[in-house]
Amino acid sequence: MGGTITYSRPDGESASGYFAGSGRENAPGIVVIQEWWGVQGQIKGLCDRLAGDGYDALAPDLYGGTVVPYHDMDAAAREMNSLDFVVATDQIVRGAALHFTRTGRKAGITGFCMGGVITILAAIRVAEFSAAVCFYGIPPAEVSDLGGIPIPFQGHFANLDNWCTPAEVDRLEAALKATGGDYEIYRYDADHGFMNEERPDVHKPEEAALAWSRARDFWRRHLG
Repeated sequence: MGGTITYSRPDGESASGYFAGSGRENAPGIVVIQEWWGVQGQIKGLCDRLAGDGYDALAPDLYGGTVVPYHDMDAAAREMNSLDFVVATDQIVRGAALHFTRTGRKAGITGFCMGGVITILAAIRVAEFSAAVCFYGIPPAEVSDLGGIPIPFQGHFANLDNWCTPAEVDRLEAALKATGGDYEIYRYDADHGFMNEERPDVHKPEEAALAWSRARDFWRRHLG
């Protein structure tokens, strides 16, 4: 089990997040980006799981302490829509990466839903990351050049997703293929949010286990 820590942003301000330590000396770090619900128990649990795999994991709190109940989609939309994604990426998320890399360690990033969008933004904008794993989130075309992901990238997407749609996944895959990026794209017969064990309405245990095993293998290859 982990707990809340405070760390520095590049602009000198402070940010906070849930940190789970592996107990492994000089462990690589993985930054875990929340869904639009905030740093829920599911996100904390994933940090704990990564710590058990030998990584130090940090989930930045992009909502400044607000956690939205799973049933309240209107509140979740308000919180997400009030977030400046570029500032969050360049300051809160990059600060989390620097928390690891300033001591010479590698850092990766992963995120879910809204966090998947920020994962791709960070893979493009934050030079400190060595690899990225995205779960069902893609930035709009006007925000980022999807072919510009310069680091190894793995993406997991749901065929029944009506937010991060299969057509959007096709757009991402075509952009990565056109630029010769180092990427893996996986698709699952599941709904958006299928990784979230706290949401039985969408959680798909078999698909989630397969996606997690692929991500674990990816981290071993690219972070150690």
